[in-house]
Amino acid sequence: MNVATLIARLPGRITRGGQISIPAAVRHRWATDRILLEDRGAAVVIRPVPPDPIRAARGCMRPAEGMTSDAMRAGARAEDQRIDAARANRR
Repeated sequence: MNVATLIARLPGRITRGGQISIPAAVRHRWATDRILLEDRGAAVVIRPVPPDPIRAARGCMRPAEGMTSDAMRAGARAEDQRIDAARANRR
């Protein structure tokens, strides 16, 4: 087991009022005061929310090196044509 695994398995608590206590080591590691809870049925995933989600997302949709908007549009048109052809073949 490495350190990251040990930190990930620290116990927290849920109070009677429904508040979750997250260990200080985890809070400091993620440096945030906001979280997102994902209910996955058999598990709950807790994800940190950055203080400024827009700034954190900036640049994540950056196109591949050398990809131009013209090339992206051409690729989208080709994909639309491929989908239309597949639909036509199903009929």
